[in-house]
Amino acid sequence: MYKCIVLAVAGLALAGCCCCCSSSTSCPAAAQCPTAAQCPAAGALAWQDLFAPDLSDAIAPQGVWEFKDGILTASEDQCIWTKGDHENFVLDLEFKTADETNSGVIVYCSNIENWIPNSVEIQIADDYADMWAKEPPSWHCGAIFGHIPPAKTLVKKPGEWNRMTITCKGPMICVVLNGERATTMDMRLFTSAKTNPDGTEIPSWLSTPLATMATKGRIGLQGKHGNAPIWFRNVKIATLK
Repeated sequence: MYKCIVLAVAGLALAGCCCCCSSSTSCPAAAQCPTAAQCPAAGALAWQDLFAPDLSDAIAPQGVWEFKDGILTASEDQCIWTKGDHENFVLDLEFKTADETNSGVIVYCSNIENWIPNSVEIQIADDYADMWAKEPPSWHCGAIFGHIPPAKTLVKKPGEWNRMTITCKGPMICVVLNGERATTMDMRLFTSAKTNPDGTEIPSWLSTPLATMATKGRIGLQGKHGNAPIWFRNVKIATLK
């Protein structure tokens, strides 16, 4: 189903990340894809839905999250979580924003009751809204929130579907948004809770240095944060070996 994933573990050490891309028929960004010889055989990755249609395998407040016609959305500012921990994986999903949407994909969460300082968040936001455009670049869509900004504005305008692929391999995290690499992170470099390696300030509520975090944890999706909705579909995960 998903036929093109760059899995070069050696490349992780040399290039700083495992860049990934996937499609049911072809890769969205040919320049970032391996050759046919480098692609794993069809079915080499066991893709599965992150959440069951009835959400029986999820942790979420009753009645807040629901699937409707294959689209997952929330009525309140509450997260939905996997019941189990995940490590070394590729997460592939589509999302759609509204005006002023502020959401995110959360990985490596060790405490879902106090997730903000105990996880890594890949930001989803309506970068076209004035309220987000004026915020620091590391708050923009595709950023590792509070730490690394996206390479450029890659999110589509509200009402359009976006494709995001997140590869997590130990301390290495790579985010591809709409076919282009948005961010690459080596958590081991982030030894401070106050400043990033590039000297920018870390928001005070992100009080745990990323270098000290476990590279295994729950995966979550942020709900209707800031009163603006978010929609997800085709949220799938595959484990890397």
